[in-house]
Amino acid sequence: MFRNVAELVELATSKNKKISDLMIEQEAEVTGRSREDVLAMMDRNLTVMEQAVERGIKGVKSHSGLTGGDAVLLQKYIEKGSFLSGETILDAVSKAVATNEVNAAMGTICATPTAGSAGVVPGTLFAVKSKLNPTREQMVSFLFTAGAFGFVVANNASISGAAGGCQAEVGSASGMAAAAIVELAGGTPAQCAEAMAITLKNMLGLVCDPVAGLVEVPCVKRNAMGAANAMVAADMALAGITSRIPCDEVIDAMYKIGQSMPSALRETGQGGLAATPTGRELEAKIFGIPLDKRE
Repeated sequence: MFRNVAELVELATSKNKKISDLMIEQEAEVTGRSREDVLAMMDRNLTVMEQAVERGIKGVKSHSGLTGGDAVLLQKYIEKGSFLSGETILDAVSKAVATNEVNAAMGTICATPTAGSAGVVPGTLFAVKSKLNPTREQMVSFLFTAGAFGFVVANNASISGAAGGCQAEVGSASGMAAAAIVELAGGTPAQCAEAMAITLKNMLGLVCDPVAGLVEVPCVKRNAMGAANAMVAADMALAGITSRIPCDEVIDAMYKIGQSMPSALRETGQGGLAATPTGRELEAKIFGIPLDKRE
């Protein structure tokens, strides 16, 4: 039905449909399921996301002790009213962190598009919920819009940190979220694409360097920044700002950058923050032996 963002936007514009509707139609066609079944499946995913956010903002700790409790700290900070950033952005950050803290604590999350980047889409969705007051159906549509852009990235580049660095995981998730926010806020399909492009090009080159090989540090806080990036990019697109580099070309650039990254910066835990003195100390404390010396 569509292979890239340009085709997706053209289809949506020519048929006067939302991107989410096109993704629902494509999913039904590819899987052979009815529209109702496709919607019900995504509604279940939404429930999983909601439960993860709710659990995370109440406070969880990972088994390693590396992460946990930051979502609670942010919520308490917001309640004080002395924050410098916008409340909606901070709420998105808190809920993105909440989701990834649940993931780190071995809880149930919905990979969006991966477990390591699972906080951005739900974090932004449940933050803008209080501002835009969407129906349950519109929230489900939000996930299909995000899914449409994730589909393009997965089929034309990569959503794997091991293959393309964190730009492929959190970068993709952030772009997906930005596009979905734009549609939910009433933006056009073209503006959704601009939001995706603006978001992703500002995360190009982001490496994947998990401390001790765990999806915790710096993964959780990268989801936080990814959520903030998505919110700002969505506002920029809704304001009429465009990306000089087309969305599909940004995605292609991300893929090529990922291919040129050394393996030490692609989820191996051998470079970047994982290779710092503190990173190695934490690794030794958790496992007793450094990752690069384990069989």
